[in-house]
Amino acid sequence: MTALKAIDGNADLTALMTDLATKARAAARVLALAPPEQKNRALAAIERAIREHAPAILAANAEDVAEARAGGTTAAFLDRLTLTQARIDGMADGVATVREIPDPVGAVTESWQRPNGMTIERVRVPLGVIGVIFESRPNVAADAGVLCLKSGNAVILRGGSDSFRSCRAIHECLVQGLREAGLPEAAITLVPTRDRAAVGLMLSGLNGGIDVIVPRGGKSLVARVETEARVPVFAHLEGVNHVYVDRSANLDMAKSIVLNAKMRRTGVCGAAETLLVDRASAATSLKPLVEMLLDAGCEVRGDDAVQKVDARVKPAAEDDWDTEYLDAIIAARVVDGVDAAIAHIHDHGSHHTDSIVAEDVRAAEKFLSEVDSAIVLHNASTQFADGGEFGFGAEIGIATGKFHARGPVGAEQLTSFKYRVHGTGQTRP
Repeated sequence: MTALKAIDGNADLTALMTDLATKARAAARVLALAPPEQKNRALAAIERAIREHAPAILAANAEDVAEARAGGTTAAFLDRLTLTQARIDGMADGVATVREIPDPVGAVTESWQRPNGMTIERVRVPLGVIGVIFESRPNVAADAGVLCLKSGNAVILRGGSDSFRSCRAIHECLVQGLREAGLPEAAITLVPTRDRAAVGLMLSGLNGGIDVIVPRGGKSLVARVETEARVPVFAHLEGVNHVYVDRSANLDMAKSIVLNAKMRRTGVCGAAETLLVDRASAATSLKPLVEMLLDAGCEVRGDDAVQKVDARVKPAAEDDWDTEYLDAIIAARVVDGVDAAIAHIHDHGSHHTDSIVAEDVRAAEKFLSEVDSAIVLHNASTQFADGGEFGFGAEIGIATGKFHARGPVGAEQLTSFKYRVHGTGQTRP
């Protein structure tokens, strides 16, 4: 596999980035008109390349992980950075799923006829060139690349410096697939430098070269993107996610969901960060839930009621209710029923993902209706906040805003639309 040259130091970064955007723009025009069969051939070749080059990807990732570990990074960060054979297999499986979903480009979403005989159709079209800025997770390179390809968009990927080698190895597989299908290699571009100034240039829009920015990373990255971006942004804010255990909850189910939501993978954006327990059932449910988390190695920071059930619980500070830990830490408090749970989420949540565990259908319906988050769940773990679990094959991010796309952003969400009007000679009086 041919490695990209890392461009650092004295390189003319502005010229480099402008050239990348110009080539991506040209590739986007080709992709927008590419037939589904050609795009699917590229996706099939990408899947094969990822599986065949798994050893090279793992070797590159091992270097990234070793460098990060030597730098004293956290365990949660290392988990997000680390690739395993199982994760590479999952990456390839995701490509296969994306290949099988219906092509969104050209789909007629609505059609109607006017009294004058004209027929109007709303048709899905690609967005153009998408800039994806992400941090530690190298799998984002594959997810974003194949979703943009499927939806007829070119993409410029700017991965984090910590995953630089891993992203290069994955990108080679993406380019190989494009090449085998006869599609322009610039359709999936990886910024070949660790220079942080490249992020600022992407946020500027590169003189119209980028149509939309998708940030995938921590709060500081997202804040910078939202402050500096001169093009539209698919906002992906932090995941301050909640599990509310209602008085009607089945305790065994609640324990299973809470443990999975917090501890399956603590470093993903769908991990639960706050546990809310209904006061009406706290006498029987709070202690088992808290002890279960503590015994699993999770630090619990609780209010007065939670601290009383186990001496290992640490006092919660006010900012704990607003914190995305991305680690084996959870804030916990007792609330007065579903209304108080909804109020807490309204005050402290990030509009990402929140779950209720309840047998009471009315309580569940109230929660699902009134919690203003991109994803709301009933009797299920917050860790299902994932495009793959939604059947999208992958995701480019979880959009927490309300414009254009919300929730897992898959191929369909990476399209806009235009109107096609068919007439028979009509003129307007």
